[in-house]
Amino acid sequence: MTWTQNFTPVGDHLALSALVALIPILYFFWALAIKRMKGYMAGLTTLLVALAIVVVVYKMPVGMAVMSVSQGAVYGILPIGWIIITSVFLYKLTVKTGQFDIIRNSVLSITEDRRLQALLVAFSFGAFLEGAAGFGAPVAISAALLVGLGFHPLYAAGICLIANTAPVAFGAIGIPITAMEGPTGVPAMEISKMVGRQLPFLSIFIPFYLVVIMAGLKKTMEVLPAILVSGLSFALTQYLSSNFLGPELPDILSALVSLAALAIFLKFWKPKSIFRFQSDAYPEIAATALAKQATHTKGEVFKAWSPFLVLTTFISVWGIPAIKAALTGHYEGTNGLLKLINALGHQLTFMPEVPGLNNKIINASGQPIAAVYKLELLGAAGTAILLAAVVTKFIVKISWRDWTATFVETLKELKFPIITIGAVVGFAYVANASGMSTTLGMALAKTGVLFPFFSPFLGWLGVFITGSDTSSNLLFGNLQKVTATSIGMDPVLALASNSSGGVVGKMISPQSIAVACAAVGLAGKESDLFRFTIKHSVFLIFLIGILTFLQSNVLSWMIP
Repeated sequence: MTWTQNFTPVGDHLALSALVALIPILYFFWALAIKRMKGYMAGLTTLLVALAIVVVVYKMPVGMAVMSVSQGAVYGILPIGWIIITSVFLYKLTVKTGQFDIIRNSVLSITEDRRLQALLVAFSFGAFLEGAAGFGAPVAISAALLVGLGFHPLYAAGICLIANTAPVAFGAIGIPITAMEGPTGVPAMEISKMVGRQLPFLSIFIPFYLVVIMAGLKKTMEVLPAILVSGLSFALTQYLSSNFLGPELPDILSALVSLAALAIFLKFWKPKSIFRFQSDAYPEIAATALAKQATHTKGEVFKAWSPFLVLTTFISVWGIPAIKAALTGHYEGTNGLLKLINALGHQLTFMPEVPGLNNKIINASGQPIAAVYKLELLGAAGTAILLAAVVTKFIVKISWRDWTATFVETLKELKFPIITIGAVVGFAYVANASGMSTTLGMALAKTGVLFPFFSPFLGWLGVFITGSDTSSNLLFGNLQKVTATSIGMDPVLALASNSSGGVVGKMISPQSIAVACAAVGLAGKESDLFRFTIKHSVFLIFLIGILTFLQSNVLSWMIP
């Protein structure tokens, strides 16, 4: 039995159908922002609302709807949940062995100022992890680091989510951009160039905006030179690499340049006053940091940072295209070592069909939609982080018994966040399979001459639903291209705006919220974090909408 998607199920009327498709999203906003439900309850009940709509209104067979949810839940556990578990586990190993105290003091020896720590860790280091891994690892690791430095957990999570907007479009070695080439036929390099002529404006603004959120405008102006060094070095590198090298390296190069530039700048410049929160989680840290740091040798500091250096190495290696192909059993080259890895990767990669769903749904083009459970056990970024944790065991000299106990402790702490992620990714999958997401996209595409302004909102909506800029680009890429062509807008600009708009949807995506809360020990407080980020997300998507409208109508010379 097959089932054909219908994007206008309510009386064949697009506007009414879109209003119905909005119900689960509006419910989720209400559950978190107003009702303040725990994340897993908001996720599970949103999923139930969505299931009721796709079955009753969209006439999707119950079995297909349930199996679609199962497909999303599996993806929520691997790779997303696996990244969170291993990231938090690695962080806990450094805390339990006392190494994080040395890490904290070494950062504080660069600067005791909370504003500048946020730029170094949340903005620059987080962007590096986004470029190397993506899928939740940047927020999980950088937020945990900030908490260890003494940031309030909610602030740490919120700041890292907002900082993560600048690099998302080029995350995970450029996958969001390269993934769009297939379904749209537009070369990834052209899309990369256009995104590289939008996001640098955001990359300059985000460091300034972060500090304003933390300290207010007056205190922000005190560190404006450092903000400019951080933002301008990142933005310039992002523009040059995206326009002349391609979509794979902008995040990694931009992050390294901005991190180095700010660290060097702070050796010669200091703010007039040190900014700390009124109620720092660990107020004694700032007062004694320099004295403590003086007692640590360079070797001790290097050892303390080694787990994260090992982590960076593993994640970077896992992201190299040829190695990634081998880890998932898809390598076709002649290198002997990669052939051996490929054989192991093939054995540890499972792609079973989703029963009752694979090739059973017919899309608008009359083509069946494939549905498989994607289980890449060796190729998952979480496995790279776990291997880093194994190496860390020998670096910090912790027993296997304590190592294992810490892992079990981490699993227990993260049980509810993993349920949340499974539920919200399940919702994303059923929204896509039923056609609800496409209904919303088609409605936005009807905005005519205002479409250049609303084009980024499609990407924003897609990332909110799916939690992934890559998924959003795959979901709405072709719709963006067709709509842009029909109204005389450059399709490359529309595709780029989908990705650029998506980056500011990441901070309110349910799975991103769950990841951040899990990393800082705020499981069950997802509603507080959502209320913290939603206003910033809405403000930033309006800015990107205005920029895209101007580039389409006034600044068309910026389009490659």
